[in-house]
Amino acid sequence: MAKEEAPLNFIEHIIEEDLTTTHTQDELRFRFPPEPNGYLHIGHASSICLNFGLGERYKAPVNLRFDDTNPAKEEQEFVDAIKRDISWLGFEWAEERYASDYFQELYDWAVQLIKDGKAYVDSQTSEQIAEQKGTPNSPGTESPFRNRPVEESLDLFEKMKNGELGEGKHTLRAKIDMTSGNMLMRDPVMYRVLHKSHHRTGTDWKIFPMYDWTHGESDYIERVSHSLCTLEFLPHRELYNWFLDQVHEKDTLRPKQREFARRNLSHTVVSKRKLAKLVEEGVVDSWDDPRMPTISGLRRRGYTPESIKNFVDSIGVGKRENVIDVSHLEFNVREDLNKRAPRVMAVLNPIKLVITNYPEGKTEMLEAENNQEDESAGYREVPFSRELYIEKEDFKEEANRKFFRLTLNKEVRLKNAYIIKGESVVKDAEGNITEIHCTYDPDSKSGSGSEASKRKVKGTLHWVSVNDALPVEVRLYDRLFTEASPDADKEKDFMEFINPNSLEVITAYAEPSLKNLEVEDKVQFQRLGYFVVDKDTSEEKIVFNRTVPLRDSWGKIDKK
Repeated sequence: MAKEEAPLNFIEHIIEEDLTTTHTQDELRFRFPPEPNGYLHIGHASSICLNFGLGERYKAPVNLRFDDTNPAKEEQEFVDAIKRDISWLGFEWAEERYASDYFQELYDWAVQLIKDGKAYVDSQTSEQIAEQKGTPNSPGTESPFRNRPVEESLDLFEKMKNGELGEGKHTLRAKIDMTSGNMLMRDPVMYRVLHKSHHRTGTDWKIFPMYDWTHGESDYIERVSHSLCTLEFLPHRELYNWFLDQVHEKDTLRPKQREFARRNLSHTVVSKRKLAKLVEEGVVDSWDDPRMPTISGLRRRGYTPESIKNFVDSIGVGKRENVIDVSHLEFNVREDLNKRAPRVMAVLNPIKLVITNYPEGKTEMLEAENNQEDESAGYREVPFSRELYIEKEDFKEEANRKFFRLTLNKEVRLKNAYIIKGESVVKDAEGNITEIHCTYDPDSKSGSGSEASKRKVKGTLHWVSVNDALPVEVRLYDRLFTEASPDADKEKDFMEFINPNSLEVITAYAEPSLKNLEVEDKVQFQRLGYFVVDKDTSEEKIVFNRTVPLRDSWGKIDKK
């Protein structure tokens, strides 16, 4: 049967309607326009997948355009990271563009607006401008410079451009309507003076355009058909269209702005300002720290492009903002890694197990299946010997009937190996167990076909041979915040909800096959979770990051 096609989302319905009225297929063009003032995060993934997904659906070009109009916050590092993240997600852009590519055109159009009496240079401070804008319930008052002579505004604007006037002394404002019910239409600022070096234009420009002026005009230059943005930009649509009307009055083919709902993720923040604070104050190590909701952080945590795209697809494109529980994102990565991650054995909290009737000095190689979900994954060999490591949690000296792991006088199976029976323990002077002694049934080898191998026992434990164990550093990452919505309480700083246990670093012991793994290789530590090789790995030490445990342990906590 052919795969059933998913129903159209409301953005696709808009495009389908436009194809019957205002646009041809060849006139469709989309864009993803990030500001390079930080790393992309999981919230951006929805916009990336929407815009590039539309490009794939309609075989239309999608530009990557950097909204680089604020040299005080933008860096080449962020440009490079954004390009790297989008490529990693599997998308290709038609053209790489920058708002700074259009600085001259934007300036020329602004000069024409001044000449047409639709813009003026205001010499008020930013505080004065904010005060005279009024409130949503009361009209604004006109600037005393609103009717400044055109020639005077032109002269001042040129001096602003040439760097002859200081920062904060003058701005260029559009002349619209100070009584408008939309505060954004009350003579918005189009340009401000900034004597700062730009990552692409250096010190060539001393004035920089504001977002509302830049965005629609950039869309127009690139012939973008549908300019898609999140709901907070809905009030900006009127201004977006006003600027297009003034500059391109005779052109009927205009970009169309439409808005969709932002999807917030629980137990994190996605404000770039707040993410930057986490980095600056050392709460996390970097923008790609595996606890961060950045795409780079998720990649380093072990998330796959497919898991992120499946997550975005599952939450859909909507008109109402809501908070998606992070467990839904974790579910998607579990689903994906379950299909592709090889199974290996590692012990995180080791205690020694001695098989007293197994020959001393003997090591045998046992066959282990790499991934039962993937028939093509094949098998590997794992060394087995008299002395093994098992998890401390997998043994109790005394246990009730519901404990199905190892205890005295009961049997369990060692994964891919033999059935063993607990016999005794060795304790130190403080009474702590240091060794567990057991016996094994030599006829019970897994896969041997013997009657003993078919004997049913209720528990199966993973293990690592002591003599062959590979020491590895394991970083156990958890949610960065203890609260689902750490920035919802306006009375408290979101930093108050930092989870003090978001990272635990331990030394674990793994089967020797893991020494052949490369950075970003992903595995399932059987019975424990999914892990990925971190970039901090060196010849001396392999470092693993925990992506997610096998089960959602937070679900139980959240329900209490």
